[in-house]
Amino acid sequence: MLHTVNKSPFDRHSLERCLRTCASGNAILLIEDGVYGGIKGSIIEDKVKDAMKDVKIYALEADVNSRGIKNHIMDGIQLVDYSGFVDLTTEYDKVQSWL
Repeated sequence: MLHTVNKSPFDRHSLERCLRTCASGNAILLIEDGVYGGIKGSIIEDKVKDAMKDVKIYALEADVNSRGIKNHIMDGIQLVDYSGFVDLTTEYDKVQSWL
């Protein structure tokens, strides 16, 4: 399953709920303000890094760039373009959006 998170972890707990629910082999795509969940040194960094042991985490590069945080994204989070976003939606049989 592919999980998409579009809310900042500083506004809502969507990413934390998503991390608790994800199963091994799932993937998370951070989009819109959800990309703030990939920032080094944030309050959620340890939870994200722990999840990366079993779950692939991606961030939409356009959203990262538009927020000026490209140099602050954690190692291990793969940036994808819009084409990569589409590829992820076809790679996984289900998509769950976390609001």
